[in-house]
Amino acid sequence: MMDTRISRRAALMGAGAIAAWLASPARALLEAVGEVPIPPFVDELISRMTLEEKAGQLQLMAAAWGGGAALSLNPASAGSNFPQQVDEVRQGRLTGVFNGNGATMAQIMQTAAVKESRMKIPLIFAADIIHGHRTIFPVPLAEVASFEPDLARRTAEAAAMEATAAGIDWTFSPMVDVARDQRWGRGVEGGGEDVMLGRLFAAARVQGFQGPSLKSNEHLLACIKHFAAYGAAESGLDYNTVDISEERLHEVYLQPYKAGFDAGALSAMASFNEINGVPSTGNRWLMTDLLRKEWGFKGFVVSDYTGDEELIAHGFAKDARDAARLALLAGVDMSMQSGLYRQYLPELVRSGTVAQAKLDESVRRVLALKAMLGLFEDPFRRIDVKRETARSMLPKTRALARESGRKSIVLLKNDGDLLPLPRSGKKIALIGPFAAGPHDLVGPWVVYGDDSKAIDLATGVRAALADKQGLIIANGSNVEEPLAGGIDSALAAARAADIVILAIGEGANMSGEAQARTEIVVPGPQQRLAEAVASIAAASAVRRARSGSKLPYYYAHKSTGRPNPPGELQPYKAHFRGIPNSALYPFGYGLTYGKIEYSGFTQSAPRLAMNGTIEFSATIANRGARAAEEVVQLYVHDRVASLTRPVRELKAFRKIALQPGQSEVVHFTLGANELSFYGDTNRVMLEPGTFDVWIAPSAESDGVHGTFELGA
Repeated sequence: MMDTRISRRAALMGAGAIAAWLASPARALLEAVGEVPIPPFVDELISRMTLEEKAGQLQLMAAAWGGGAALSLNPASAGSNFPQQVDEVRQGRLTGVFNGNGATMAQIMQTAAVKESRMKIPLIFAADIIHGHRTIFPVPLAEVASFEPDLARRTAEAAAMEATAAGIDWTFSPMVDVARDQRWGRGVEGGGEDVMLGRLFAAARVQGFQGPSLKSNEHLLACIKHFAAYGAAESGLDYNTVDISEERLHEVYLQPYKAGFDAGALSAMASFNEINGVPSTGNRWLMTDLLRKEWGFKGFVVSDYTGDEELIAHGFAKDARDAARLALLAGVDMSMQSGLYRQYLPELVRSGTVAQAKLDESVRRVLALKAMLGLFEDPFRRIDVKRETARSMLPKTRALARESGRKSIVLLKNDGDLLPLPRSGKKIALIGPFAAGPHDLVGPWVVYGDDSKAIDLATGVRAALADKQGLIIANGSNVEEPLAGGIDSALAAARAADIVILAIGEGANMSGEAQARTEIVVPGPQQRLAEAVASIAAASAVRRARSGSKLPYYYAHKSTGRPNPPGELQPYKAHFRGIPNSALYPFGYGLTYGKIEYSGFTQSAPRLAMNGTIEFSATIANRGARAAEEVVQLYVHDRVASLTRPVRELKAFRKIALQPGQSEVVHFTLGANELSFYGDTNRVMLEPGTFDVWIAPSAESDGVHGTFELGA
């Protein structure tokens, strides 16, 4: 039996090694270049740990004293009560907990870890900080619609500032899965369909969460998830199979993950799905060969919630012991919630099934990250009950939430220049299940946000009106169920008003994890409400959604061999019956209160050298009477290639502000390397040829157009 006793001299030597490392200039140097240093004291600790204590450092569990909505966000489990969980900390059976109940809880547990456990190793506290902590920002998908990566950096930083005051060291964010099937409920958490925006927002959010130093008590460790291709699930069904080509995996789905890691993210979460028959949690090629060997990732990988245990249901592991073995050997360092690592790893090592060196490798990664977070130096650096209150929902963070909300809204229609609405002189009826009340305000996947602290639509509209009595409220229906007498009251409100605002859409529980939908439509009761109101209003009939038969749809699709030419639909061409293969509102589309015109396309040369750059420009003018912000987008299309290319790909964009009557020449520089693609030889290729280029307001708008040749 291993001797687990520790002498006072050994303890002092360990403490001295820790202190020496924390003060060393080598530590600061290695942190500065984005490496994960292995402090000497880490191996000294590992040498004294029992197998059970090592396995404990690889076991993360949901906090028994859960915070906010945490208990409703994951499947129910037997779990443990809080005193029992604190005792597990004393025994060295936990590396940390997630979605806990703030600084008071963290203080109790951290005290047990560093003062009452044998090894005195601090816990790490994690949480789902997806789009805010106490102050809630727009959902990530909406924020991407701003086309402002720096806005995402700022909101991530604000969320980190609040969360760290509550004792949180690590967030399970950003979610950077490319999502091209609108039926997938978790698309709301990520960057949408475009690869370029996915890369930029992944990097921005990592930078915001982690800041200049992981030691900062205003920043925390980011986690890139869900690695990999979680958003490519067949039919948009959550947790479903992913069967994908090597080319598409590398060219589309892997790129935002890589951008997040390149930005400095030092933790990753394995995805639930399988890729081409191998579940990610047991995929050694993905977690070790690609992530660590090819990409040089130095952090640690955590499973998703019971992801290791789910290898059994996948048909990949024969039992729980086998699942723990497969996950660890694949490169998943930490197990979330299943308890399999602490239950089976000690015996797997003793039996020789798993090498002790492999176990030590994962423990080393976890302890090194705890050191980088400053937890050995000061285990309570982010735990402060007074600071938790002092940093919560500050005026500056609420102002940022308002700014982010304003910039995330997309204006789709403005017939007759009805908007913006007048502050006086008109009676307004606000109708719909989201018109008023403290519900469905903070959105999906929020642990610590509170609807009661948000401003509902009625309160906000009333505050903006000069005549507070000029607003009439009617619910009309519930979110997914009819409301008795609702339509009659809505029609009465509409008849008494000059303008009707319909507040309809999805409830907060209609998107997010396990919320895949077969059709992207307004729920039936709300649709009937909208049609009834429209029937008496001076408005066109309310149009039902685009047909679900077209899903998935994304702008960067291939042309096929039978594309429908511009104009009327033709037989035997690539379109659904009677429906064009285009979007009602394309990617990048969004109106302003101005009148924007594109003209004057120029390019610096007709040819682009294989190692060169080329410049394009266009004149963007605001012919309207109001100021406007316009997202000017640059798209390209490779006409002929050894592997067929998408009809358009976004390569650059600029967001500009224009006063009435103002114009601006917008310039873009495109490098030849930006035209490369992942070829059939499993390498990046750059081929000569003819390229179309557009400077346009959306992915399907002509804007202004030119061509160039790529060649020697």
